[in-house]
Amino acid sequence: MRAFRVAYDGRPYYGFQRQPDVETVEGTLLAALDRLDVTDGDVPAEYAAAGRTDAGVSAVSQTVAFEAPEWLSPSAFNSELPASVRAWASAEVPPAFHATHDASERRYTYHLHAPDADDDLSRAALSALTGDHDFHNLTPDAEGTRRTLDGALTRDGPFLVVRLEAGGFCRQLVRRVVGLLAEVARGESPLGKVDRVLASAPLEGPDGVAPAPAYPLVLTGVQYPEVTFEPDPEAAASAREVFADLRAERQAGARVADSVLDGLER
Repeated sequence: MRAFRVAYDGRPYYGFQRQPDVETVEGTLLAALDRLDVTDGDVPAEYAAAGRTDAGVSAVSQTVAFEAPEWLSPSAFNSELPASVRAWASAEVPPAFHATHDASERRYTYHLHAPDADDDLSRAALSALTGDHDFHNLTPDAEGTRRTLDGALTRDGPFLVVRLEAGGFCRQLVRRVVGLLAEVARGESPLGKVDRVLASAPLEGPDGVAPAPAYPLVLTGVQYPEVTFEPDPEAAASAREVFADLRAERQAGARVADSVLDGLER
């Protein structure tokens, strides 16, 4: 069994999980394994992934594991992957390893553009949300909503960087936590709404919390006890080049938008 760390730009994809009629990250990975003759159009034996990121969500440390031939290095994997998906490290794991169930911790990082937000209110709201709670009002899931959440918030220029950690996350929990932080930080909801969200009574309609947009969210860490991933130098260099180019492209796009705004404000 071998586990692979995979980084990807989530914006071109309809999420991680394979779907029949749209392009997903998992579908892209499995298609690459098929072209490499690792599989014959099927899922490889013992295959599992660390998590199912939403459409638009990116990752640094998504992890997939399966029975892989010895020659399948991250670089070999990348030879049949698009630039937006890069395997960059791998580890030999025991036959019973399961990439979903054996993860002890997952970490997400959200880059919230909030230049005028109240940082103190944001931190107070996050502090109230951390710990062991039933998050049934922050997920569409009907079961498995009790989680132990840890978090931190830092200011980076116009962005509030929200880092959330847990053993696992129910659907949309990270994005709805960020959505609630944004409401409180921008003065759209009082700090007391956090207590209402964590209470047993369901919140619906305008009292509910909508998920924040997906694209500023990144899966930045997945921990496995006693598993050490070894970076593939060539593959890691390829991933750095791809994302450096992507950063430059988006910085240029931001400058174009600035030019248009400048012209409209004259």
